[in-house]
This record gives sequence, C-alpha cells and structure tokens, in this order.
Amino acid sequence: MSAAAKSEGYSTTCFEVAFEGHVAHVKFNRPHAMNAMIPEFWREFPEVIRDIDDNARARAIVISSTGKHFCAGMDLTVFSGGTSGAAQKQERGRSAAAMHRQVREIQKTFNILEEIRIPVIAAIQGGCVGGGVDLSSACDIRYCSADAFFVVQEINIGMTADVGTFPRLCQLIPQGWVRELSYTGRRLPAAKAKEIGLVNEVLPDHEALVAHAMATAKEIALKSPLAVYGSKVMINHARDHSIADGLDYIALWQAGMYNPETDMREAMEARAQKRDPNFQDLLPARKGLGG
Repeated sequence: MSAAAKSEGYSTTCFEVAFEGHVAHVKFNRPHAMNAMIPEFWREFPEVIRDIDDNARARAIVISSTGKHFCAGMDLTVFSGGTSGAAQKQERGRSAAAMHRQVREIQKTFNILEEIRIPVIAAIQGGCVGGGVDLSSACDIRYCSADAFFVVQEINIGMTADVGTFPRLCQLIPQGWVRELSYTGRRLPAAKAKEIGLVNEVLPDHEALVAHAMATAKEIALKSPLAVYGSKVMINHARDHSIADGLDYIALWQAGMYNPETDMREAMEARAQKRDPNFQDLLPARKGLGG
C-alpha cells in the first residue's frame, strides 16, 4: 500500500485507520467478537502504530472501538494448541526461557505506545477487559463513556496478568485499588475509575466520548510536535527515575533539541497575530511499511 493511500486511511483485519488533519484515528473493527485480540491483532497493532509514528503521519493518535465493548481482551485462539506434547518433554529450564522470551515479545505490542514520539489517547466504551486494560494503561490519556468498566480478567481465568497491567496500573492508581482489582477480578465502573484517576473524564455516551477524545487530540496537534515529543519523553523518564535524574535528563535534552529560532518564535508570533501556529512536522524516522 502506498504512503498516499495510507494517508487517506485504510483497514486491516482488526482495525480501521483514518486521518483527520494531524490526528490518526485507530479504531477496533470487530464488534461482533467484542474486539477480542485475535492472533492477527498482535501483528497488526504494532505495525499500524509504528507506521504512523515512523512516517510522521500524525501528531496525535486516538484509539477507539466499535460495538458494545471496547475490548474483551485476548481471544482464546491465541492460546490454541497450547504446549505440545513434544514441547512438554523439553528440559524445564530451556522451556521456561523460551516462555520468558515469548511473553516479552507480546509485551512489546503495547510498549510501543510509550516508545513512539506522539501522544496516544484511549476512548473506552463498555467493557475494557484483560488485554484491553494492558493497552489502555499504556496510553498517555484515557477517557471513557458512562457505561465503561475495567476488569483485570486474568485472575478470573487462573493466571497472573503479564502484558503490562501491574507495572503500569501501579503508576496510575493507588496500590490498594490495583490489589483489589487484581486479586478479585471485579469490575471497576466508569465513575470510580475517574475518582481514582484511571481516566481523565467520563462522557455520557460513545459518540460524545470519541468527539471529546478527537477534540483533545486536535488541540495537542496544534502545539509544537517537537515540544510535545520532548514532554512525552520527560514524563515517561520522570515516572521511572528520581527527581535528580529527571532534572539532568531534561537539561541534556534541551541542550540538544531546544531551538528558540523555530518553534518558539512561531508560537509567539502566532499568539501575537491571533492565529493558529504553523509548526513543521517531525521528520520521518525510517521508511514506512509499504511506503
């Protein structure tokens, strides 16, 4: 598929991708299956997100869904076949090492949301279950509709969540809530999710939810893409490091990236002239998929 075609939007097995100005809208498109994460999902999702970022196709991404539920989590077909009889006979240490590598590869699917240069907003309606929690917790901003609920589903099927739930939720909400949700598998309703800080806002319905998410994304897209990129890097770094480390890192970043002759001058001139600023997009990072 050509870069021009991709700029106009396209579809995959699991997603519809559209572009509105400087905003990419990635929408789950399997409502008949509650947007469960089938095997194709784990290949397509990072390809779609990486392509948008690498080729500077947008300055912000909105991830939304279709149907009654945002996402029912990992589809059982992902587990189909399980561990073969031959594999079960392999030496235990080597089998465990292979399993560790497999889980780490799956985790990369959502790590990409933190690694890319642009903000990602999740617009969540209905059930956000299992892998849906992993995905949404890796986004920069979360909004939901009044009918939304969140479930750490893994405990309900006899396993420990392993794709990102614990390290990210522990940074987003009080640890007591992480423990209650993770040990019990209870639903966390939209109002409580906002109360404890998991989501920024609860909207009355799906239509209002997506409109609000897109409006925020478009507002972000008016800012300097380089400044937004730097802000995302600094926030993620501050989350994982000490204050002293964070201060040193932002000083190093500014020494390399700060240029008052371009974006800052444009921002000040636009404000004085009462117009929207006109910033240059980030440069493509590498040749895109099929581009």
